[in-house]
Amino acid sequence: MSFIIRSDWIWRCPGAVGQTHRSRGSASRVCPSSSLAQSQSRPLRYAVLGAGFAGLSVVWHLLKHSPKELNLSIDLYDEVGIGGGASGVSGGLLHPYSPKVKLLWQGAECWNECLKLLSIAETAALAFGEPNSEIGDPAQKFGNFVVRRRGILRPATNVRTLDALNHNAQNSLSSCRIETIGMDTAQGLVPDICLPLNTAFYMPDAVTVHPPHYLQGLFLACKNLVKELSASGFGGKELCLHQKSITSLLELEGEYDAVIICVGAKADMLPELSGKLPLRTCRGVIAHMQLPDFIGEYYPDHGPSILSDAWLAVQGSRSLLMGSTKEWKSRNSSPIVSADEASKALEELLPKASAIYPGMKNWSFTGARAGLRALPPMTPDGSPPLLGCVDNLVGKTHACKYWLFGGLGSRGLLYHGWFGKLVAQAVLACSENIIPSEVTSWKNVNT
Repeated sequence: MSFIIRSDWIWRCPGAVGQTHRSRGSASRVCPSSSLAQSQSRPLRYAVLGAGFAGLSVVWHLLKHSPKELNLSIDLYDEVGIGGGASGVSGGLLHPYSPKVKLLWQGAECWNECLKLLSIAETAALAFGEPNSEIGDPAQKFGNFVVRRRGILRPATNVRTLDALNHNAQNSLSSCRIETIGMDTAQGLVPDICLPLNTAFYMPDAVTVHPPHYLQGLFLACKNLVKELSASGFGGKELCLHQKSITSLLELEGEYDAVIICVGAKADMLPELSGKLPLRTCRGVIAHMQLPDFIGEYYPDHGPSILSDAWLAVQGSRSLLMGSTKEWKSRNSSPIVSADEASKALEELLPKASAIYPGMKNWSFTGARAGLRALPPMTPDGSPPLLGCVDNLVGKTHACKYWLFGGLGSRGLLYHGWFGKLVAQAVLACSENIIPSEVTSWKNVNT
């Protein structure tokens, strides 16, 4: 379901950029805010490492917020391709709340910005017409949906946290409401659902995203934006996807004005950053479940996804994802799940899911995928991601050349839009001051 693109595919408008991205040599630092931007003899060149939620958000916002007259060339690196890492494996349950349905730090901004990107990706996907050699058949790429708008249901399962849940639910966003409902209303949404405490918290505005389809749509939107901006007659824009692994930042030395690192858990595997980032890793297995044709019942079309000890991300009336296991301190980033690992995942997840939705006993296992997530440390503001210039960690003296956008953890989908926008704006301005100190202060603590 991912884009099949050859390793050095370039999206360029004829005459848009005066020099191709393959030219090498020492690059002088040029900021769009400088008067040099309009008179530069070469394009401003950025490398974005990682084509998941974080990387594609940064690419979109770099294109969107760069001056129209600026010649800009972006190289996007990912060894697997669009959405081939942990982002593409995620369940896609999107809402701005903690497990106790408390609004997260900067939750409103993140929620609103993410909804904008979802709409942008959907529009690009819907407008995607004829197949072409780089992308293929649109019917295969976007399938049934990019975003499923049926809400999310959060059953209350612990009497000790029930009061906190009820209190927090009263302070929800108007754009993502939380309704406290009982058994009858819940069963009207999902027949035969079981509520241990006869209470559930329903978020009718929450959505379930199909991550691979969304990321493919967002990449397509970036390509369309390149074409639109270059056709405007001002500065040229260029975007190139390299299906290539970057094992050391030294590989990019001297080529780029800025390098933005958005590779999730693999950031700590870069030798220049190894052991310097306060990240915890966790491998999670997600099971793909299908309802056999001979089963007369089906998941209702209006039924929400379910968020509990094991979550159910509904893909359709006979298809859903069930997750997720947690293997802490894992270094295994492979999405491939062995038969033994899949069996153990089912043994763990099925009883949890069946306790809330007994109908799971009729669903069949059809496969599993895994993702390695990088989680940031706990702070007074929760677990916000890690942002900022990391020249001091990389050991380079160039002003604001290397940037990090990582540690999104299990909230990558929620966080990627707004924080990706901030990172892009900071890179374009050559200033970290745009970014809130709450997500850059991690650099002041010894890891």
